[in-house]
Amino acid sequence: MFQRALFLLLGAVAALSLSACGGKSDEDALMEDESSTTTSTATGTAAAAPAGAPAAAAPAAGSATVTGKVAFDGAAPTMPQIKMDADAFCKGEHKEPVYEQEVVVNPNKTLQWVLVYVKEGVTGTYPAPTTPVTLDQHGCQYRPHIFGIQAGQPLKILNSDGTLHNIHALPKKNAEFNIGQPFKGMETVKKFDNVEVPLRFKCDVHKWMGAYTGVFNHPFFAVTNDQGTFEIKNLPPGNYVIEAWHEKYGTQTQNVTITGSEAKTVDFAFKG
Repeated sequence: MFQRALFLLLGAVAALSLSACGGKSDEDALMEDESSTTTSTATGTAAAAPAGAPAAAAPAAGSATVTGKVAFDGAAPTMPQIKMDADAFCKGEHKEPVYEQEVVVNPNKTLQWVLVYVKEGVTGTYPAPTTPVTLDQHGCQYRPHIFGIQAGQPLKILNSDGTLHNIHALPKKNAEFNIGQPFKGMETVKKFDNVEVPLRFKCDVHKWMGAYTGVFNHPFFAVTNDQGTFEIKNLPPGNYVIEAWHEKYGTQTQNVTITGSEAKTVDFAFKG
């Protein structure tokens, strides 16, 4: 009897010792299990977003189109003729005189090379295309003279001439670069990270060579053609500020409201 009582007393003391020296109560064990389950769910690949959490901004689908033209008011200025005598290859590429492209007035009294784009009102995120925009050095001129590109979109710089060219980008909000391309067929791919209008290019070998781009975080931009017209497609409904930029005459803006799948006309006019 005495031995049995002694055995029970020793068992009780052992239980107290375990509890006091690191043993877990039922409540502690339950809290630890809940904590482990929460961490596993939060870090697992199949974790669900909390109810009511805001979704990531996505571009709104649109099917509206903004078209227009850029008229020129006044006498067309005479552009200086480009003298290419310093490079025999460049000179030999042109049978007719070549003129600077700062102001190109079309026969119908419109302006070519005007960059037209949505300046304000775009919402959502528009991923950059993976298809590159090509800036060619052909006939010792940049082609195209003016163009648009999205931030993060590849810019393929091509030398189509059998002479040395270099392309010197002179941005204010992006990284500057200056690349030599001594051989025909050479290509270099670059990207711009930040929105910037305008961004200028020049060639340090041929001083007459120059071009501009606009870098955007959306695809809603265009450049006027040899008829002075432009077209911006796939705009979703919204209130927008449309801006036209010309390298000599500056900028003009207009407001436009898109309510559905409609076609809106926005015209500009620059005075010489």
